[in-house]
Amino acid sequence: MTTSLLARFAPTIRDLPVDFANSLPLPASLHLESKSGLDVYYAPFDHVVTTARIVLVGITPGRAQAIEALSVARRELLAGSSLSVAASRAKVAASFAGPMRTNLIQLLDDVGVAARLGIPTTASLWGPDAHLVHFTSALRYPVFASAKNYSGAGITTHPLMRTQLETYFGEECRQLNQALFVPLGSAVEQACDCLVSKGVLQASQVLRGLPHPSGANAERIAYFLGRKPKHMLSAKTRAETLDAGRARALATVAGWHV
Repeated sequence: MTTSLLARFAPTIRDLPVDFANSLPLPASLHLESKSGLDVYYAPFDHVVTTARIVLVGITPGRAQAIEALSVARRELLAGSSLSVAASRAKVAASFAGPMRTNLIQLLDDVGVAARLGIPTTASLWGPDAHLVHFTSALRYPVFASAKNYSGAGITTHPLMRTQLETYFGEECRQLNQALFVPLGSAVEQACDCLVSKGVLQASQVLRGLPHPSGANAERIAYFLGRKPKHMLSAKTRAETLDAGRARALATVAGWHV
């Protein structure tokens, strides 16, 4: 686990006021750097599960995730927990919560990830089988554009984002060089492609084709899971794209050496 930034910010996190969540986007004391309209803040997402066989990758922690992680870390540090324990508990608590987690579990189970891992359902990755999964982001620390969550535009071309991507996500890829990486969304796929092109990741390690598990993607998810027939899809949903994605995902999982 990279502890240098956590060690640096631990006193700051411990001393955050009770109402720190009112600061937009996050308390100024956690600010890391700025460039070309983007701001990076520290939040405790440093922990890496080195035993993981699957890696779930978002774009960057959003503000709500960052506040949750900071809240848990603050509580743990005030209670006397070690940096390692505080980081681990903070990261798990803030990882893919709510409807997104439910959708993600269903998508992963549907393409055979649970079966390949030898577990009944990937829901247990948030419980007794947590040692098999690493939750992360292409940009490890929260990024904001005009105080709003960063959407991923220019993730591989913006100088600051490229540095964040290659430094922190690249480090995690090297530590988990036998794991299957699941990028959530096109921007994260671009980030993975960037590291594949640099030889940090293997193309066979990247599970492509799943629709994004966001609740806003309900129709695509329903079709992918076979719960909505093709003839009932709205014009905005392209069945052919989802069918091709499903075939690609199934083939990747089938060829995955767990």
